[in-house]
Amino acid sequence: MIQNIEKYLDALFSAHASVSSLEEALNTVKSNKELKDIFNDPNVTLEEKKNVTKELFAPSVKDFIADLAANGKIDSLGEIIEAYISALNKQNNVANATITCVTEPNDEQLKGIREFVLKQENADDAQIKIVKDDSIIGGFIVTIGDKQYDFSIKTKLDSIKQKVMDSARNSAVTSENVLAVLKKDISDFELRTNSEEIGTVVRVGDGIATIHGLDHAMYGEIVVFENGVKGMVQDIKRHQIGVILFDSDSGVEQGTKVKRTHKKAGVPVGEGFIGRIVNSLGEPIDGKGEIKADGYRPVEQPAPSIVDRQSVDTPLATGILSIDSMFPIGRGQRELIIGDRQTGKTSIALDTILNQKGKDVICIYNAIGQKASSVAKLVNTLEKAGAMDYTIVVCSTASEPASLQYISPYSATAIAEYFMHQGKDVLCVYDDLSKHAVAYRALSLLLERSPGREAYPGDVFYLHSRLLERSSKLSDELGGGSITALPIIETQAGDVSAYIPTNVISITDGQIYLETEMFNSGFRPAVNAGLSVSRVGGAAQIKAMKKIAGPIRIELAQFRELAAFSQFSSDLDPETKAQLAQGERIREILKQDQYNPMPVENEVMIIYAATKKYLIDIELDQILEFEKELFEYVDTKYPEIPEAIRTSGEMSAEIEEKLVKAIEEIKEEFTK
Repeated sequence: MIQNIEKYLDALFSAHASVSSLEEALNTVKSNKELKDIFNDPNVTLEEKKNVTKELFAPSVKDFIADLAANGKIDSLGEIIEAYISALNKQNNVANATITCVTEPNDEQLKGIREFVLKQENADDAQIKIVKDDSIIGGFIVTIGDKQYDFSIKTKLDSIKQKVMDSARNSAVTSENVLAVLKKDISDFELRTNSEEIGTVVRVGDGIATIHGLDHAMYGEIVVFENGVKGMVQDIKRHQIGVILFDSDSGVEQGTKVKRTHKKAGVPVGEGFIGRIVNSLGEPIDGKGEIKADGYRPVEQPAPSIVDRQSVDTPLATGILSIDSMFPIGRGQRELIIGDRQTGKTSIALDTILNQKGKDVICIYNAIGQKASSVAKLVNTLEKAGAMDYTIVVCSTASEPASLQYISPYSATAIAEYFMHQGKDVLCVYDDLSKHAVAYRALSLLLERSPGREAYPGDVFYLHSRLLERSSKLSDELGGGSITALPIIETQAGDVSAYIPTNVISITDGQIYLETEMFNSGFRPAVNAGLSVSRVGGAAQIKAMKKIAGPIRIELAQFRELAAFSQFSSDLDPETKAQLAQGERIREILKQDQYNPMPVENEVMIIYAATKKYLIDIELDQILEFEKELFEYVDTKYPEIPEAIRTSGEMSAEIEEKLVKAIEEIKEEFTK
């Protein structure tokens, strides 16, 4: 749609331009290529263009045509004339209507249609245009402004078909009673005039369609183009709306009709999604057939209110020793995983998913803008470990439109909310929100929103806050279900103060910071204990872990400080040497292989051995081997120790005594 069309209409009204003169001028310009080239040539002056129009066009329109040509808008003349006619009719209370039909209506039918138009628009007169279209089979469609009244036979047949399909879907229809169902549906069918608000595409490109005419469309509403492509209203202006497309825009062009659905964007949800891979619209992409949905949830939902929540008090063990001991995650928490590329962010999230096996936690992995090969590799890992039995993968690859990448995490959260409201615990991984912000920035710039810092729109903070606030632990009155969110953010050169990282840090309950230097030095998982934090703290730990894990962070901090100073000194006192040795051994036990999550009872045992300094006389390069043998020895000789920690979550004096005995016995054998 031409920008600032009102000023051109004002100029025509001031000149009292006649419609016939304008249409004649339009035909002249269209039929004369040389004239059109003169008007579009910026080197031709306004005066020269006025001289040309003086001889060709009526006095009431000649100056207007010259000015339009001077502004480089001569190609918009047809659009301006349509708007001028519409404005004149509105001023004179004349309704414009288009009749789409197979055969032209007779005088009596035309009279009835005219009366219908006058009544609907409360107009004094009506201008009716007839368009032939064999595809409607019979009957007719009346279009008045932005509304469409469908009396076609095609729509009647489609309505009957849909009713029969719905009936068959919702009842146990067998070959014996199918005919009876058909007869009943057809006999009970009640025809209703299908009145719809329609719009017209005025501009399309880069997955964005600008639409004129859908004046009552809501933000976030799904609209359907006449070729079947769906889109979502994302921008509302005075005379037009901006729609993001969920498919290729190749079949959408200027003039394409658009209809409202009166439905907010949403996804199907249900138990059938567990173990499946779906796209951002909830459609299966794993080749395993359709998914039976139990319901439908909007992708955008208000976050639970304060009274609907309860405090985080139940651990969600990751199986990663450094995380569970120092910055634990609780069910209903939002813990950010942040670091540079290739530092093991996805691995931590994946290990956490693997560790939920047998713990009645449904996991959702949301891949945003990832390579399809990377997602396939991850799914293969989950399948080998048996984790797909309780996992849903919501995927929008890098090749998909920015619109699908934008709604992907909201769709994943909608699926998670279905299970949460059933009283279940859900773990939701967003990998990653940096790419999500980039997709939203692309959409916003295409929608001509004002850019802010780093070209992101001003509401980019709200983008992630309204997403992550939906993760919570519901009150017992609402079933006590929870969504635990693990958003991932990629930093550039370790800069956590960049725009998107600081935004997400501020709306999460802590962060796990992965350090590039640690990763490159072979220390994995490369978790920086100094910059990582959990704002839930001990509330998300079992009592046994809380009791013994306290000294770890302090001893690691002391070790880092002493290690820095010891570089400049060759002669260290025994106490400093002992502290350094203790710190080195704590660091060593925090090393862990990928895809090898550790049960919480094993975590408690090795931390106890380290913090009580039972490892001080074990060579550093033998610590991990000793750890392995300790677990095997306890499982064989003292199985009651891990069983007691696992079931009660506590370490009684009796169990502690047995653990000390087991450590001393295995040390004796190990050091022989």
